[in-house]
Amino acid sequence: MAFCASCGSTVEGRFCPKCGAAVGEAPGAPPASQQPASPPPAAGAGGMSDNVAAALCYLAGFITGIIFLVVAPYNQNKAVRFHAFQSIFFSVGMVILSIALTIFSTIMFAISFWLGSLLGLTYMVLWLAILVLWLYLMWKAYQGQKVMLPVIGELAQKQA
Repeated sequence: MAFCASCGSTVEGRFCPKCGAAVGEAPGAPPASQQPASPPPAAGAGGMSDNVAAALCYLAGFITGIIFLVVAPYNQNKAVRFHAFQSIFFSVGMVILSIALTIFSTIMFAISFWLGSLLGLTYMVLWLAILVLWLYLMWKAYQGQKVMLPVIGELAQKQA
């Protein structure tokens, strides 16, 4: 049978029925229900830390980029603004690239089936590389680091 270290009464569970202290606590310590909770992690005024907001800018491309440029506490942070603008420019670039590759691929298929097929395989590798780049940008933004893409990063830096 265990005894409470605070008041000395008999304890049959994890908590003392008389004073509420957890079994095994140091004498004189307040009961677990009265102990202060650990402070929450540092967050911005909106309840989300800046590195999470910066990473989420890339999540749905230009949609989340625009959202973070509009939402009040994040649109004043230079790092979040940079990642939001870079996400918007990156997404728009990918849409333009997709349209151009679709047109070019259609022309190549009209010329030769084999040339169009080879080109299609090349495009799959290109889109895989773009996916890896997108994940890399999200990861670096989450770590609080800034990766500036060659042309897009400079434009985003000017806008932020």
